[in-house]
Amino acid sequence: MNPPVPHTVADLTEAVLRGAHGPDPAQLHAVGAFWVRQSTQFPGTDTKYRNYYLVLRAESAFGGCCLERDQLESAIAEDLSGRSLAELLRDERTPVRVAALDAYLALAYPHREQAQAQTLLLPHGTPLERAKARDAAIAGLLDIRPGMRVGLIGVVNPLVEAIQARGGTCLPCDFNLRRTADGTEVIADMEVVLAQADLVIATGMTLSNGSFDRIVEVARERGIGLVVYAQTGSAIVPRFLGHGVAAVSAEPFPFSQFSADPTPIHLYRAERIGAREAA
Repeated sequence: MNPPVPHTVADLTEAVLRGAHGPDPAQLHAVGAFWVRQSTQFPGTDTKYRNYYLVLRAESAFGGCCLERDQLESAIAEDLSGRSLAELLRDERTPVRVAALDAYLALAYPHREQAQAQTLLLPHGTPLERAKARDAAIAGLLDIRPGMRVGLIGVVNPLVEAIQARGGTCLPCDFNLRRTADGTEVIADMEVVLAQADLVIATGMTLSNGSFDRIVEVARERGIGLVVYAQTGSAIVPRFLGHGVAAVSAEPFPFSQFSADPTPIHLYRAERIGAREAA
């Protein structure tokens, strides 16, 4: 089977619905649906991360989508179980489609079976210890040279520090933060960042807010590296590897913050990252 190269998430979804990626999604069902509200604030910091998740289970796989606070009502979880993935892939609500697509692709392309994926177990430990281990692994995917401008779409302060430690200039972009921990101003308009960056690091949550396609488009057009750290759509983003996405840190459910025991992340690389010289 040689499925078509997707240009957009909609392309990928249509190919799945046609059966181009494996089993008929009409024959697979969401046997479980979860809506989770979670927050994290590390001692000694003023930053509180607030996360809201829709998670679907289909057979042995989970599909996850982090979303904005008011994007879905929590009661949605009571309605989605029992429905076919084909029906959910056609749902008018973007987070539902993303979670269903993620669940389907997690079945079709298990991370543990992908030759391009390096599996890393995050260690047993505190939330901060596990977060640091995960962010160090993401930073290890980066090829940052001194003076390089690095767009960070979806601000995580340890990644800001990792960019700066490698001599890069961080261009942070986020809807919910105004400044990074070191006081750098955070902007909301990603187009400004995409136009200036020599390398882009983006959260998988760009799938749920609809900006992922645009980010991939710019990465292709400008020939810049795009690294995605993905709890949302951890099985979706690798389908774009080598076609706009240069590397992925894929973290399937259960996410690291929900356990103290070792849990896997899967690191994908297409090629050397950061192909364009800093101006």
